[in-house]
Amino acid sequence: MDEIVEEGWRAFLVREFGTTGPRAEGLIAEMVVDEPDKHPWRVVDAAYDRLTCAECGDRLSRGPASCAACNLANGFRYSAIEVDRPGVPPGNEHALRVNVAVTRRPYGISDSEVLLRRLSLPVLLDGLLPTTAQAQATKARANEGATEAELAALVYGEWGRA
Repeated sequence: MDEIVEEGWRAFLVREFGTTGPRAEGLIAEMVVDEPDKHPWRVVDAAYDRLTCAECGDRLSRGPASCAACNLANGFRYSAIEVDRPGVPPGNEHALRVNVAVTRRPYGISDSEVLLRRLSLPVLLDGLLPTTAQAQATKARANEGATEAELAALVYGEWGRA
């Protein structure tokens, strides 16, 4: 899952700076997080990964729920740009982004929600998107205590027929 973000970062460096090397990545990351609304979400997430939170010492935006600085950065990440990939249904990139964010920073999220987000990633990466009814039914099953295997069967089976 981190590779989704890293791939976007490398492409950004090549496109904007002609390099994929580590030169000045910290400065570039600071520039990106100062203007998250001007960059694709994958670039913003990767920039946060390159910065250390002064409050908790974790990667910025990925610290515990008790870290105010990480909570603030985590909120700002959602102002980044989302553009659906070619050939995917509208909303796929948003779903992918949210699932990546929850999986990478699960603090304050229920175990069942984190599990669903993690299980959903391969389906979303394949360009599929569940209908609202399918997503709601799967969430309801998770809330009822469905096992990981049962949820995986729904996600990998039912969602593929969306």
